[in-house]
Amino acid sequence: MTDLDHAVVLITDANGGLGREFVRQALAGGAAKVYAAARRPQTWDDARVVPLPLDVTNPQSITSAAKVAGDVTVVINNAGIAHRGSYLETTLADVRAIFETNTFGPLEVTRAFAPILAANGGGAVINIASVLSWLARGAAYSASKAALWSITDALRLELKGQGTQVVGAYLGYADTPMTTDVTAPKSDPADIVAAIYAGLAAGEPEVLADHTSRSIRAALSGPLTNLYPELTPATV
Repeated sequence: MTDLDHAVVLITDANGGLGREFVRQALAGGAAKVYAAARRPQTWDDARVVPLPLDVTNPQSITSAAKVAGDVTVVINNAGIAHRGSYLETTLADVRAIFETNTFGPLEVTRAFAPILAANGGGAVINIASVLSWLARGAAYSASKAALWSITDALRLELKGQGTQVVGAYLGYADTPMTTDVTAPKSDPADIVAAIYAGLAAGEPEVLADHTSRSIRAALSGPLTNLYPELTPATV
């Protein structure tokens, strides 16, 4: 379990809807410092927040950030891009770009900061995934998050020996700028972030942050038609 009190937290895509809430609640939880990382960092009105340039698709940018943020104890891999196009209509270049941000980005950041976390006592990594890790309706986006699910589980095993807690966080739609065109029910980002930080403090390996993630996760043990009713064979 990892306590936010006096923690030094790095949050990727800190300018986004969830990112800003991660920053706010980390400070409210007593964090000593928050590195608010983004491709184009913004200014913040709290001296504990340190804007940090970080492009998760650029290895040199990640290396530079790790050199600056050598006191980090909690890494939150929050950066991601959404894409709802089908496999048949999306270019392979776009598919690769989705994986670069949603899958390889968190992996590269974790690899860069793992030695830092070890040197600082272990700490934690939180990977923000999605209910679409288990549901293929998002095509390439779903595949990128499914891969992140597997990577998170593997990293949890690999980093256990150095005392690093690895948390996989899963959620449906949150009410952020990324989902403005979504008409489905959306959760309050404050509730999502609160659930994730509570799981971190409790030592949970996995956080199902809303009803949607809990229901889809439970359905994985059932027949495929529970997830995809349209695949039910037609009756004569």
